[in-house]
Amino acid sequence: MAGMAPGGLPMAGRAGDRDGLRLDVLHVPLGPVLADWPAGLVVELVLQGDVVQEAAVRPEATATAAATAGTGAGTGDGGDRTGSYWDEPWLRARSGEAVTVGEGERRRAAAHLDSVGRLLAVAGWEREASRARRMRDSLLGGGGGGGSGGGGGGGAGSRREFAAFARRVRRSAVLRWMLRGVGVVEAADVASYGITGPAGTPGDALARLGTWLDGIGRALGRLADERPLTGEDGPRGPVGEAPSAALLAALPALLTGAELAAARLIVASLDPDLEQLAAARV
Repeated sequence: MAGMAPGGLPMAGRAGDRDGLRLDVLHVPLGPVLADWPAGLVVELVLQGDVVQEAAVRPEATATAAATAGTGAGTGDGGDRTGSYWDEPWLRARSGEAVTVGEGERRRAAAHLDSVGRLLAVAGWEREASRARRMRDSLLGGGGGGGSGGGGGGGAGSRREFAAFARRVRRSAVLRWMLRGVGVVEAADVASYGITGPAGTPGDALARLGTWLDGIGRALGRLADERPLTGEDGPRGPVGEAPSAALLAALPALLTGAELAAARLIVASLDPDLEQLAAARV
């Protein structure tokens, strides 16, 4: 009966677990299409019960998804482009276009709100996830969410709304309980994998959430900065180095030993951007 997959679903086999017992094992792929999941990412898990025994990023599937990711779909820019939507201001500035610091910080704040919304949704806090997404859309010019209108939110009203949102998120005892100790990135991991950006500060999923919130607050205070944008410090790290590649490299070790529900939280707290891989392949 080994190797059978009724209805396309693999049957459980047997293997020794981490305590030396013989338990059922199941090979489960996550992605590439999954609610509140990085678009195009495929992670192969080996589960015993609800505990991840092994994890691997499926390279061919992820590479294929990355190669088709940078088309502008779902980002509201309405056209073909090369590279990550979230890195666009820095890429434009690098190519010689006139881009202001305020434009870059607007995109940074929106990118972090997008990540925060995804993490909160995976954690089951849909109301605040929706609030984060409304603020993101307001910053990107979609209106609503307490912003300043169709030209893109970001005035004093947006800063007040975000401050109230951040206080509520930080004060949630349930959220702290869910995220504390989950997906801990050690200093050695940062050095070994070359992790940069918000995930480059050692800590757990809760610490990464706090880093995103801090970054949004700083970015919202710089939206009126008309100085030329310089450097390559995008929302996930240096835009020329595809920082999400390091996140994918670190992912298997972080997932191994985690419960399945925690695995979803770990991925959401790293939030790799597959469009960066597409840009690196061009």
